[in-house]
Amino acid sequence: MKSYIYKIVTFLLCIIFGYGCDSFLEEEPRDLVSPSNFFNSAAEFELAIVGLYDILKDNSLHGKIGLDRYYENGADIIGPNRVFGQVEPTQSYTISESNISAIDQGAGAPLTWQNLYAIILNANTILQELDENEVLASEEKTLFRAETLFLRSYAYYHLTNLWGDVPYYVENLPISEIQKLPRISANTIRTEVLQDLQIAEDGLLGSVSSDDLSRVTKWVASILMVKIYLIQQDWQNARDKALYIIQNSPHTLLNDYASVFDPDNEYNAENIWEIDFVKDVNRNDWVDHFTPRIRDEPKDPTKQGELSNGLAQRNEGFTGYGLAIPLPDFVNKFPMDDLRRPVNIATEYLGYELNFPYMPKMWNLDQVNSPRGNHGDNKIIFRMADVYLMAAEAENELNGPANAYQYINKVRERAYEPDKPLEGLTQNSFREAIYDERKWELGGENHRRMDLIRWGILLDVVKNTEYRVYNPASNIEPKHVLLPIPPEEFLLNPALLDSDPTNNGYR
Repeated sequence: MKSYIYKIVTFLLCIIFGYGCDSFLEEEPRDLVSPSNFFNSAAEFELAIVGLYDILKDNSLHGKIGLDRYYENGADIIGPNRVFGQVEPTQSYTISESNISAIDQGAGAPLTWQNLYAIILNANTILQELDENEVLASEEKTLFRAETLFLRSYAYYHLTNLWGDVPYYVENLPISEIQKLPRISANTIRTEVLQDLQIAEDGLLGSVSSDDLSRVTKWVASILMVKIYLIQQDWQNARDKALYIIQNSPHTLLNDYASVFDPDNEYNAENIWEIDFVKDVNRNDWVDHFTPRIRDEPKDPTKQGELSNGLAQRNEGFTGYGLAIPLPDFVNKFPMDDLRRPVNIATEYLGYELNFPYMPKMWNLDQVNSPRGNHGDNKIIFRMADVYLMAAEAENELNGPANAYQYINKVRERAYEPDKPLEGLTQNSFREAIYDERKWELGGENHRRMDLIRWGILLDVVKNTEYRVYNPASNIEPKHVLLPIPPEEFLLNPALLDSDPTNNGYR
């Protein structure tokens, strides 16, 4: 999908769905152009579905650090090297109704909420048009429905993770009805979503063509099901679905950990789903948050000119924001003999000691092919190592560690030379080993905070983590496992407060 098509998608979304307004609930999309005048061919349905992917590239979701802000910030792996802007509340646990709308100059929670619901709104339109269409072949309908159901499910997955109980609807409702919807139990929504994901898994392809590599496959639906099963502590289904992926998918672990993240090795065999970005077309700047800025480096400021010259000779540059870097706690605890350490932690570069540690697997120093603010690096969403670790976790919870070692040790094989397989653990000590192994393997990849929440240990971990800029231990409360709904949403839909007048405990 790396093509010109992205240049017209946003425009067409505005025409077809009304997407792109200040709030998707402020305008009735049927008043713009009737969707029935558009959805008349397979190509038009494909374009509409590409539009759903395009919303995922928004800065509030995967284009910048929208979702990263909630899934990584405030955990125990990455944090800023300085106090900065309005992002601080998510790190310091001072988030509230009064500041959530100002996070990152408006590119935070309000747009995150709105864009996830824009995906749902638009997906429901596509699904209704599929039901009414009499032109498409049955196999086309099956595939389009499966892909749309997945993308809608993915939106509800994030909404329930971040806000818990939220409005839930699966019909193409008018805006006037959407504005009256109450919040529904997150568990009820997840159960419904699992049914949709099974339909998606059954209808999606096992692989896609080289022109459509960022489109989801059946294995993407499968891994999202595993994640929801783990949240529900449905260990049997989580284990079985993870093994289904391991035993049947074409995805495998790469021999070299660093190559998983190489921007010249996108869509490799380990990565199950990547959000596709293209330089000069739909560029991202999430990379800049992990890339150093030269004014901070090196540790000896008198060597800054030398470092700059050395970088320039390689067509490289420290031109990022340097705002997402490994915490002291992560640096100090990461095993020194783990081969993943230098890919997750850099404390020197070109022979110069750095003032701060950085996460090289996320940065891009290339000034020719990936300049600041114009990166084409794909965003890895799901990969095979995650599946193995989830299989190990579920098996341990079901039956203890005896049959779980094979899955965690498969991931550890490339992490140590010689191998250091785990053995002789109790069920509880294996559980704690999973806590650490997911930390070392998946650091910075948007899994950590949700892992800590579903394990029930977020508060304890935060209170015992060494932070750089501030210590949020005295601020974090049980309510912080969820976010407050942005208060402007209550103006559009007062029913959001009916079931919970406290707004997740924030008022």
